[in-house]
Amino acid sequence: MREWTEHVIWWHAYPLGFVGADTTGEDRGAAHRLGRIEGWLDHVLSLGANGLALGPVFESSTHGYDTIDYFRVDPRLGDEADLVRLFAAAKEKGVRVLLDGVFNHVGPEFVSPELIRADEVFEGHEGLRALEHENPATVDLVVSVMNHWLERGADGWRLDAAYSVDPAFWARVLPRVREAHPDAYIVGEVLHGDYADIVQRSGMDAVTQYELWQAVWHGIADGNLFELDWALQRHNGFLDAFVPYTFVGNHDVSRLATRIPDARHREHALVLLFTLGGTPAVYAGDEYGFEAVKEERVGGDDAIRPEFPDSPFDVDGDETVLEVHRRLIGLRRRHPWLHTARSRVVALTNTSLVFEVSGGHDRLTVALNIDDSPLQVDGAADAELVEGRLHGGEVPPHGWAVLR
Repeated sequence: MREWTEHVIWWHAYPLGFVGADTTGEDRGAAHRLGRIEGWLDHVLSLGANGLALGPVFESSTHGYDTIDYFRVDPRLGDEADLVRLFAAAKEKGVRVLLDGVFNHVGPEFVSPELIRADEVFEGHEGLRALEHENPATVDLVVSVMNHWLERGADGWRLDAAYSVDPAFWARVLPRVREAHPDAYIVGEVLHGDYADIVQRSGMDAVTQYELWQAVWHGIADGNLFELDWALQRHNGFLDAFVPYTFVGNHDVSRLATRIPDARHREHALVLLFTLGGTPAVYAGDEYGFEAVKEERVGGDDAIRPEFPDSPFDVDGDETVLEVHRRLIGLRRRHPWLHTARSRVVALTNTSLVFEVSGGHDRLTVALNIDDSPLQVDGAADAELVEGRLHGGEVPPHGWAVLR
C-alpha cells in the first residue's frame, strides 16, 4: 500500500462528458477543454477530498474506452501540454491525480493493430477489440505508457476491466512500473471474483469494491440490511489482504440518488462510505444529488456522464446533499484510522443496523435507521454524538448517528 493513500479521498470525473465533448464519433474536432476540469480543483478541496480520478483522457474514436493512441491526449480534450498543466495545477493544490488505463481492449483504429487479438471483441462490443496480453510487446507497451504519464505528473492508475485480464499479465507489467515509480497507486477495476487473490497475484494495490457497492444501495433500497451485514463480513476479510477502493457511484452505474428512491435514506449510503475501511471515491455530481439511469443501449451512458458548467457556482444541485458530503468527509479526515478500520455488527434488523468500527484503540459506533420507528441504541445516552441525530439515546425514524 502506498503510504499517501491512507489520506486520499477521490473525486471521480468522466472527462469527455464533463467538458461537453461529442462521444458519438461524429465530431472529433480539436479543442482545449481540459482547463474546465482544472477550474474544479478548488471544489474538490472544498469537499474535503484531495484526489482527482480521471476517466479516459487518451485519443479514442468515441467514448474514451476505444483507444487509438495511449501516448496522445484526446484532441477533444486538448493536448499533452494541457494534461501536464492539469497535473501541475493539482500538485500545487495538494491534489493527487489518478489516470484511467484502458489496457484490456482498444478501438478498431488503434495505432498498433498487430497487438490486437485476432477476431476477438470485448464483451460483444464490435467497437472494442481485445489486446493480445500474451504478447511481450503488449507488456512493453503498457509499461511504457504507464511510466510515460507517471513521469509527467500522474500519481497512479485505474486499470479498466482488470477482471478480464489474467493477473499474470499485471505481474509482468507492474514490477517494471514500480521500479521507476515506487509511490504510484494502482487499482484494478474488478466486478467479481476472488478480490484478495487477484490483488496478490497481480501486484495491484487494490481493486474496486463492487460487492460492497451492491449491498449498500440494494440493502437500503429494499429494506434488507441483512444483505449488507454479509457484505460487511466479506469486507473485513478483504481488509486483511488489501484496502479496497470504495464507492457508492461511478461512471458505469445509475446514480445513487436513483438507486435509492427514498430520499431520506440516501445519506445512509454516504455514512457507510465514509465510516467503513477503504479508499473512498465520490463520483462527480453525486455530491449534488444528481439523478440518472444507465441504459443498456447505444448512448445509454450519456445521462450518467453529463456535461458540467465551467464553475461549481453554476451547478443546480441539492445543497443539503453537498453539506452532508462535506460533514462526512470531515469526519473521515478527523479519524484517518478509518482507512483500515474493521467493522463489527452490534444490532441488526431488516431496517436498522448498528455497528462498531475500530482501529487499534480507536472506536466509533454507527447507527442506521431506515424504519418508521425510532431506533434505541444501547449506551447511546452516555455517548458523544459525532455526526447525525440522536434524541434521548434514540436515532429518529429514517435517521442515522455516529457516536463515540
